[in-house]
Amino acid sequence: MRYCSFLVSGLFLALFASAPFQAQTAPADDRTPLRVGIVGLVHGHVQGFLEHSLHNPAIEIVGIAEPDQSLTAQYATKYAIDRRLLFPDLEEMLDRVHPQAVLVYTNTYSHRQVVETCARHGVHVMMEKPLAVSLEEALAIKKAADLGKIQVLVNYETTWYASNRAAYDLVHEKALGEVRKVVVHDGHSGPKEIGVGPEFLSWLTDPKLNGGGALFDFGCYGADLMTWLMDGERPETVTAITQQIKPEIYPRVDDEATIILTYPKAQAILQASWNWPFDRKDMEVYGQTGYAITVKRDDIRVRRAGGQEQQIAAKPLPTPYDSSLSFLRAVVLNGMKPDGPSSLETNVTVTEILDAARRSAASGKTIPLRSSR
Repeated sequence: MRYCSFLVSGLFLALFASAPFQAQTAPADDRTPLRVGIVGLVHGHVQGFLEHSLHNPAIEIVGIAEPDQSLTAQYATKYAIDRRLLFPDLEEMLDRVHPQAVLVYTNTYSHRQVVETCARHGVHVMMEKPLAVSLEEALAIKKAADLGKIQVLVNYETTWYASNRAAYDLVHEKALGEVRKVVVHDGHSGPKEIGVGPEFLSWLTDPKLNGGGALFDFGCYGADLMTWLMDGERPETVTAITQQIKPEIYPRVDDEATIILTYPKAQAILQASWNWPFDRKDMEVYGQTGYAITVKRDDIRVRRAGGQEQQIAAKPLPTPYDSSLSFLRAVVLNGMKPDGPSSLETNVTVTEILDAARRSAASGKTIPLRSSR
């Protein structure tokens, strides 16, 4: 049974009506478009971006850098992109059109090179998840960002789910008691099965370019959410099991992964799959006195001691936390300090978890994380 928000108890109303973010300084002019460049066209998420944001007045696309000219031509034709915006090389694009930020749709292995190039030009970066293919690469990205004084953000679809923010708020309002266990599910039937483009499939199934298979592609979501829920705390240990259930389709990478994280008083189970019959991205948070289970983007199921489970609508996300572009504009144009699931600090920890998970799966051993990197 679904409950409307006005039927929820006063406590839940207070929790979900409370402002989940600190107030930020208003921009000087909300009409100022952010000058962005696009780097890479091999990540399939670029299609969704172009379909929804190509003519968004909040941004001005000043250049697209992609070395594969046949792929560039396909996109230029499909989306009626001015050929003068197309560049075969990132360095040339930065020199010619001077974007304020770039949106990265390359393979994951190329993220380091992109950040290091942009850092030399003082250009901010937002990339598609995950940050990097290894902890070594993640730390190199952080070093380049610090030296170049640029911001590096990581875009996850789940960052913009009101349901995830509602669960986070319940945890931080102490409404569920201290967190004891978190279970995160992220997966679908597989990239080939859902029909991703050949340029996307090629690197998703390459262990060097993707870091792994489902382990990196979907394990990163849970690692990101758990690190956020735990206020950046790193786990004490990482244990992972991976499988190749469909080796005839994915001969070089895993297609099924489970990661277990332990903390002094909590545990997380991150389920990542290319084998599920339907796609899903949801999270279960169990505290000492209650639980919260997210339901897709906008709803959440909550139960506390002595009460019944209620499904309610999460409060809509406020600007600039409601979309990746809104967040990027606030960081670049208004100088807002990045926080939450998109921040570089959070995502270095995410990469550390994934790196350890890959080593755990390969060795069959639990990997303890050192107290400091």
